[in-house]
Amino acid sequence: MHRPTASNSPAPDGGEPVAVEAACLPNGLQIVVIPDRRSPVVTHMVWYRTGAAEDLPGRSGTAHFLEHLMFKGTARYPAGAFSAFLGRVGGQENAFTSWNYTCYHQQVPRPHLSACMAFEADRMGRLTIDAAVAATERAVILEERALVADGRPQALLEEAMAAALIPEHPAGRPIIGWRHEIAGLTGADAQAYHGRFYAPANATLIVAGDTTAEEIVRLADDAYGPVAGGAAFIRRPAPNPLPPVGRRITLADARVRQPQLQRLHAVPSPRTAAPGEAEALEVLCHLLGGGRTSALHRRLVVETRCATSVGVYYLSEYFAQESRCYLVAEPAVGVTPEAIDDAVEAALQAVRDTGFAPAALARAKTQIVADALYARDRQVQLATWYGRSLALGASLADLAGWQDRIEAVTPEALAAALTFLDRRHGVSGYLVGG
Repeated sequence: MHRPTASNSPAPDGGEPVAVEAACLPNGLQIVVIPDRRSPVVTHMVWYRTGAAEDLPGRSGTAHFLEHLMFKGTARYPAGAFSAFLGRVGGQENAFTSWNYTCYHQQVPRPHLSACMAFEADRMGRLTIDAAVAATERAVILEERALVADGRPQALLEEAMAAALIPEHPAGRPIIGWRHEIAGLTGADAQAYHGRFYAPANATLIVAGDTTAEEIVRLADDAYGPVAGGAAFIRRPAPNPLPPVGRRITLADARVRQPQLQRLHAVPSPRTAAPGEAEALEVLCHLLGGGRTSALHRRLVVETRCATSVGVYYLSEYFAQESRCYLVAEPAVGVTPEAIDDAVEAALQAVRDTGFAPAALARAKTQIVADALYARDRQVQLATWYGRSLALGASLADLAGWQDRIEAVTPEALAAALTFLDRRHGVSGYLVGG
């Protein structure tokens, strides 16, 4: 087992950087340890490098379905045993599924870390799904679907736009799944997904907190070492043709009280981007719609008053392959989403013509770095940053150099990044009352 000091992380208390160490078990489980001595607590995370993008055609929602079923117990530990243990020791747990990763995590007092690993390793290697339990949980997910998507016109528009942005791309399917396909999922679907992807060779263990790399490798070898390694999943490039023309989708719904414009553009992810491209997109989105001093807020909200709010986001933290740039704006009274779309286009053209002031660029870089460091001051958020980034294909060296790359973004790089926000190759969504 090789355990080099692979990277440095900003110290949570603002002091010297913390040495982040990495290791690998013989069965392929990657291990990353992030020391944090401020309290006798540890965060334990298992990240599987697979998610909703690996759902089979016609079986959307399988990855999310399995996430639910991972909490239903094993032959060794019955349903509720893991959660009851965490409750007794004052721990916390959660899980989440995205397009290209799924994460299970707990935060516990340090003395209980080995027991936590034993529970997690057991459901990694020995999960058996009961058909009746799966049917009950499928009904729960259908109710969740009704709450988070079917009952929210904004979410329905987001789904329709994602499906239209890059046709046939797996990321065009919602993580939770389409309702009619969720209804047909079975325990066998989830079991097959687990058997294919849930293995040490396709997982990364992240532990942050009051511990050492030596201790974590020893504990992980005891708990996860006996689990069969399986085969590492290699994500194949998905067919990714951009729409030949811009698309517009209107969703009219009587439940809509506030009209809205959404715009979606396909952009490179940090994994697929050319050097510096992802960082330029991050800075660009902050400059365009990252707050009250941003270019679109000043133009649309303050100067022309055609919108009441506007935001622009680079969704780099969800996709290993092609990512998305998302813009959302709420029109002022009497202004249509179509008019806001045109106003956005005019504002983007003005930015292309004039660029950004040097002071604004410097301020954006400072704010992005400060916000990131502040967020990562918390143990769970720091571990999540490492886990998510590694699951999407980044290396520890990539993460160590992130701040330097942000600070190196140039006006020329911003101008190049602006070419991705072309309405002719994006999707505009208009949410209106029905």
